[in-house]
This record gives sequence, C-alpha cells and structure tokens, in this order.
Amino acid sequence: MEAMPLQFADPAALSHSTIAMLQTNSLTGAVQQEIERLINAGELGPGDKLTEAVMAERLGVSRGPVREAFRVLEEAGLVRLEKNRGVFVRQVPLEEALEIFDMRAMIEAHVGSNLAGNATLEQLAHLQSLIDQMDKTVKAQDEAAYYRLNIAFHESMVTFSGNKKLLGMYQKLTRELSLFRRRNLADHSLLATSVNEHREMLQAIRSGNANKAAETLRQHVLMSRERTIRNYLQFSEQLAP
Repeated sequence: MEAMPLQFADPAALSHSTIAMLQTNSLTGAVQQEIERLINAGELGPGDKLTEAVMAERLGVSRGPVREAFRVLEEAGLVRLEKNRGVFVRQVPLEEALEIFDMRAMIEAHVGSNLAGNATLEQLAHLQSLIDQMDKTVKAQDEAAYYRLNIAFHESMVTFSGNKKLLGMYQKLTRELSLFRRRNLADHSLLATSVNEHREMLQAIRSGNANKAAETLRQHVLMSRERTIRNYLQFSEQLAP
C-alpha cells in the first residue's frame, strides 16, 4: 500500500489566516480598551445594558470584536453576561469593594517595601512626573484627567516592583473598583488631599525605609476605603425616596 503524500497548507493561505487573526485580536483589544474607558469615565454606568449591534455601530467595527471584548471584560469583572438577557455593566456590591480595598492595602504595602530599597532614579522621576501632572489637573479642576493619572501612578509602582503576576492581579482588582474610586475623586476638594497623599507615598519610598513606605502606602488605601464607605452612604441617601 502506497503511503499517501504529505499535504502541506498553502503558505499564502496560512499567511492570510494569521494576518486576519492578528487583525481581529488587535481590534478586539482596541474595542475592549474603549469600552473600559467609557465605563471608567462614567459614560457607561452600573446596570447599563450593552448590545453588540449598538456598540459596534458606535465604535465603527463589526460585531465580532465587540462580542470578544465583552468576554474579556466579563473575565476582568467589569461586565456581567446574563443568559437570554444580554450584557450589563457590573455593579460591584459595597461589601465586595471593601474586600478588594483590603487586598489592595496588602499589595501596596508589599510594593512600598520593595520600592523603598530598589526603586531606580528613573522610576522615582517617573512617579514624580505623574504627581506634577496630577497637581496641574487639580488646579484645572479636571477630575477625569486626575483619575487617569491616579491609576497610572499606582500601576506604575506595582509595575516597578517587577512582579508581573502581581501586576495582573492588581489590575483586575482595581478595574472592579473603578466606580468607587471615581466617586472618591468626584469632589474637587478631595483632589488636593489625594495628591498630597501621593507626595507622602513617594517621599516614603525615597526615604529608603521599607517599613515606613509599606505603612504609608497601606494607610493611603485604607483612607480611600473609608472615603468609599462615606461616599456610598451619601449616594444611597440621595437615591432614597
């Protein structure tokens, strides 16, 4: 019995297939980032229903990348998929948010301790640059820009710790806190307080004292936790009949 000749895929077809896959994945990532931005900016609020057709038209893409982006956002905890009902922006319960703050406090204490002994001059300069930009947004009363810089500051510190697994975990946790963190910065009078806390964090890291840096970062997160509780209660009272 003669052996069947080996069949190889057409290189041109394989190339086109690979390019198409890369283009789709790249587009999905862009769609996911834009939907995430809309949620973080408050343009899409908790409980809002998201439909593939409407979102695809809004973003000028086909429905496929939107469908994939919804799946990624569900894994990130930003949306929930309900069978036979659709996709909705997720509302994180206060109790769960407080648990996430507690986890953030532990993570940031570890990061502060790590950076106090290992941060490079370049890394410290980057963090200082973010604080300088935060100062400008406070004076301009630009809460949205301040919120983005605030996220960048904390994620930069975790990134500089050099633990990619920790960064991934941290980013997932903070995405779920986006609504609460945004409310904490909605009051312009609190922005000045917040930027001062960030100055104290950087100063503690620069001191080289690992215990001081760990406690300063931990206390910042715990103060954010307390602000979250106060804001949640005030928001609930406003909604009460």
